[in-house]
Amino acid sequence: MKDTRTSPPPFVIPAMSTPAVREFKFTQQDFDRVKKLIYDYAGIALNDSKHDMVYGRLAKRLRAHGFGTFQEYLVLLEKGDEAEWEAFINSLTTNLTSFFRETHHFPVLLEHLKANRSVGTQHIWCSAASTGEEPWSLAITAAEAFDSLRPPVKIIATDLDTSVLKIAQAGVYSADKVDKLTPQQLGRFFNKRADGHYEIKAELREMMTFRRQNLIDPLWSVRGPFDAMFCRNVMIYFDRATQLKILERFAPLLRPNGLLFVGHSENLYHAAHLFKLRGKTVYELEKPR
Repeated sequence: MKDTRTSPPPFVIPAMSTPAVREFKFTQQDFDRVKKLIYDYAGIALNDSKHDMVYGRLAKRLRAHGFGTFQEYLVLLEKGDEAEWEAFINSLTTNLTSFFRETHHFPVLLEHLKANRSVGTQHIWCSAASTGEEPWSLAITAAEAFDSLRPPVKIIATDLDTSVLKIAQAGVYSADKVDKLTPQQLGRFFNKRADGHYEIKAELREMMTFRRQNLIDPLWSVRGPFDAMFCRNVMIYFDRATQLKILERFAPLLRPNGLLFVGHSENLYHAAHLFKLRGKTVYELEKPR
C-alpha cells in the first residue's frame, strides 16, 4: 500500500542577518576619547548607550574633512581647531523643543510677572534656547501678562549650540511648529509670510537677546539678578558634580523671590541647601538673601 502520509518539511537553518558594515572603524577607545572631549569642554556626560548616536553624527564630520579614520578627526579636535570644535559640539547636542513645552510652567510665570509689576523691568534667563520655541514662549507669556506687545520684560536666551541659536534668532517657523498655538496667539504675535511660515513680530524681538553660553565656562556673559530662570532638560546631560557646580552659580543670580524652572524629569534634591521646591518642577531659593 502506498504511504500517503505527508513528510515533514526539511529543517531549514534561518539565514543569519549580516550586521551593517560601517563606513569608518569606531572603536571603544575612539568613543572614550569623544566622551572625554565633550565632558571636558561642555560637561556633557555620554553613556555607552550613545555609542551608535555618536558614530552617526560624527561620521558626517569625517566625510566633510575627507578623513578615513576617527583617529585623524580626533587629533584635529585635540589640536584645538576652533571651527571644528563648534561643529563637534553642534553635532552632539540634542535640541528637542516646542512652543509651550511643559505647559504647567507658563501660568506660573505669568502670575509671577504680574505679581512683581512694581519692580520695574523684569529679567528672565532661558539657558537652553535651542531653536527658539522656549524663549519665544516666554516672550509671548510676558506680553500676555502685561497685555502689551512691549511689556517691561527683558529676556536673554543662551545655548551652547550656535547653529540652533541662528534659527532661534531668525524667529521663523513652519506651520507644523506653531500648530499648538491658538489662532489668537498666531494673529497677535506672528506675521504669516507668503511661503506659509510664521515670523515673530518685531515688537517681541525688542525684549530678546540671544547669546552663546557654555554653562561650564569659568566666566558667564550673563548677569543677574533674574526674576525667573529657565534651565529645563539640561541637567540630565550632566553628572551630579557638574549639576551642583552650575546650581551653585545659579543661586546668586536669582532675585530673593525669583523662580527657577527645571525639566519634568529633573529634581534638585542634591542642592536642597540652595533651592526648595515651590511647585511642580518650579524652585525658589532656600535662603533668600
